[in-house]
Amino acid sequence: MRKQFPEYVQDNLTHDFYFAHRLDFATSGILCIPLNKNACKEVCQVFEEQRARKYYLALLRGHTDFDEEVIDIAIGEDVRFKDTSKKMCTILEDELCQNPRRSITKVLVLDRGYYNGKPVTKVLLRPITGRRHQLRLHCSQIGHVIVGDYTYSLKIDTSPPRMFLHAFRLVLPNTIENLDIQTDDPFTEKALKYKWKVVEQVNSIANAFDIIDSF
Repeated sequence: MRKQFPEYVQDNLTHDFYFAHRLDFATSGILCIPLNKNACKEVCQVFEEQRARKYYLALLRGHTDFDEEVIDIAIGEDVRFKDTSKKMCTILEDELCQNPRRSITKVLVLDRGYYNGKPVTKVLLRPITGRRHQLRLHCSQIGHVIVGDYTYSLKIDTSPPRMFLHAFRLVLPNTIENLDIQTDDPFTEKALKYKWKVVEQVNSIANAFDIIDSF
């Protein structure tokens, strides 16, 4: 980013930019970076008060037996893996899950199909809370690991070229400028070179946001 946007680099900051939130390294999509301290303060407050609306697209292993779901499972630090990439866990996993905090994720099924011949479900995810690795952990806990998630598949899912989790839309109401940003869908059949094939459409993107906001 420093090379791509040198005019926005803040030399007095440890990480060069004002980061109001973060994405996991393997997650693609929208990342909000305020350009100054006042804007960062405003955006951070929106996130802290849970007024931001974040929506993610993901491909999950297997075909879900539900079309919509609310996952309410607390997430904490996994003391067994403090020095590895698997640093978080849910209270359902082990008594060694420290400092668990309530964590809520909404899941809406968009399509069911096959990726490289294996059953996969395409979903829209809306995290209500913002815990580290929340979406990855919650999907894993309901038995549908995100395709390409090496860490939470217990190092089994090694064949995909990436983790199929994408920050798709971000809505930030604030006093400076209301923002509603949406990217293209990177998980269409064409975008994935037809390795992903839809056999059942459950909800369209056009209606998905209203549906997931309603339950």
